Amino acid sequence: MLANIRNFAKSWPARILMAVLAVSFVGWGVNRGGAGVVAGDSVIKVGSRTINTPEFRNEYDNYKKRLEQQQGQPITVEQAQAGNLDAVVLNGVATRESLAELMSRIGIKPGDKLILDQIQKIPAFFDPISGRFDKKTFQQRLGENGMTPERFDAVLRDEMATQHWAVAVQNGLVAPRSYGALAAVFALESRDLAYLTLGVNAVPKPAQPTDAQLQAFINENKAQLSLPEMRILTVVPFTPQAAGAATAPVDPAELQKRYQFRKDTLSKPETRTIVQIPAKDAATAQKITAALRAGQPPEAVAKAAGVDAIAFQDRPLTAISDRKVGEAAFKMQAGEVATVQGDLGAAVVKVVSVVPGREVTLEEARPMLEAEIRKDLVAEKVYAQTQAYDDAHQGGASLAESAQKAGVTATTVGPITAQGVNDKGGQLQGFPPKILETAFALPAGGESEVTELGDGAYFAVRVERIVAAHVPPLAEIRPMVTQVFMQREIVKALEAKADAIKARLDKGETLDAAAAASGVSVSRLPGLTRQTANAHQDLGRDVLGRTFASKTGEAWIARAPNGIVIGRVENVHTDAGPTAARLADENRGALAQTIFREMGEAAQLYARTTMKAKVDAARARAAAGFEPVVDKKGAAEKKK
Repeated sequence: MLANIRNFAKSWPARILMAVLAVSFVGWGVNRGGAGVVAGDSVIKVGSRTINTPEFRNEYDNYKKRLEQQQGQPITVEQAQAGNLDAVVLNGVATRESLAELMSRIGIKPGDKLILDQIQKIPAFFDPISGRFDKKTFQQRLGENGMTPERFDAVLRDEMATQHWAVAVQNGLVAPRSYGALAAVFALESRDLAYLTLGVNAVPKPAQPTDAQLQAFINENKAQLSLPEMRILTVVPFTPQAAGAATAPVDPAELQKRYQFRKDTLSKPETRTIVQIPAKDAATAQKITAALRAGQPPEAVAKAAGVDAIAFQDRPLTAISDRKVGEAAFKMQAGEVATVQGDLGAAVVKVVSVVPGREVTLEEARPMLEAEIRKDLVAEKVYAQTQAYDDAHQGGASLAESAQKAGVTATTVGPITAQGVNDKGGQLQGFPPKILETAFALPAGGESEVTELGDGAYFAVRVERIVAAHVPPLAEIRPMVTQVFMQREIVKALEAKADAIKARLDKGETLDAAAAASGVSVSRLPGLTRQTANAHQDLGRDVLGRTFASKTGEAWIARAPNGIVIGRVENVHTDAGPTAARLADENRGALAQTIFREMGEAAQLYARTTMKAKVDAARARAAAGFEPVVDKKGAAEKKK
């Protein structure tokens, strides 16, 4: 919640460190297990701080929502369990509370006045009319986000304490000049690279493999060659698209009925600009009326009467708060002034302007209303189809027979994997994942109930046959396996030749001599820097990485897109001129930020270690809605 409403952490050090320290709002990564048993309903206990089950559930839900917003799709319970989301949240909250407890113990505690000032500056707590802090709005916003004022106060205090510590640390933090100099040397260093490339043609083509060799290759690579479980399905779809194609034209009587029902909401009502000035008695009302009729500004007239003018700008009758005042004002002419006895007391009303309303005609509303009616008719027809299917199926008809009686078509799909891939390796486009999810939870011969698919559609599915996961026989995959086998043999030969060349280089032979003996040529790339390396991506990341990681004269082997490279850095050059001096000074700011970030990470680690947070993993898992972890003996996981 605070990530959306907090608007007071403006300094760059706070932003940098909060990105690391505010683990509850960005991401969690420090991993330290707690020791001991947490008492009561607590999921986490750090010193005087506790997080109970409802609070942890709220933390979990908020973190999950943020992940879903980042990914743009919902996270299922299965996905959350597979990603250990409960443990991620447990670990993160424990780290956050440990750091907050540490800040409190060392005496960093924001004052009450500072906390109140910050709360009253948060726009989310402002009244939309007055534009000022409003206690009711404050409590409402907190309730919408599962927080109490007391909990919000505690979280805000923790964040401000962390921010104060961050600013204090940053104010005295300056990266040493030697750090900047090292960074400049690193950035400006250039290297002279010499290398030779062994391509596919550098070794003889291997002989065609025997069946025994291919079968052995298959046995070695069963995991990679295994085909996943596939299923053949019969799907009965109930879709608005299919039902809509057979829908009759819209009944004129139904259209007229819908128009009469919707006319008021579709039409534009008459609006008026009205000024209302309360009057405590008849004499005051006469004075206000006379002043308004004389053309005096309503605000000045109201001020003279000791009250505030109430203005309604281009509002319909339903928007006037006092019903009697509104009814009277909407009977007056523009410019007219009158005294009205309203529900809330007497008032002088002036009609400033009138904007006539406009009633929408049937012809104007026809396209929209017909679309609504068709949509309703289609929904009714889809529902009727599902009922007819259910009735037939419960009466003993098969899935296909029930579909026929319902007026829909049963379709056979598959073989297909749980991910929607067919037996040819192609993705079945447009096939709803929910149907696959339902089908792969059924046994062979199993049928689902009529299940909602979304957007007004439904389906039923039957598993006709299950093709178990298996390794295809050699006869089915011979061409593919032969190709991969041959490629592997070529790579082995290239690696052996590269090792032989490197061995000669290690004994002192020059790269040119070794290349000539091997029938290849040497390539040279002088003055290669980390900046110019981007222009030589054809060498591959492995080659470029070894170039900048190796010592002068050291021979090495690396993979390249077009073969295997044997390389050597012949010279390393550094720039000690004015450019290096300028970069050394410029780098100090970025280096200070890096040091600052690492200090934040170290602070988390230190807090988690010294505060000795106690966590209950089983209770956290239950709070997240997961099933207990069962050990091999069948017992549920116990508390740590």
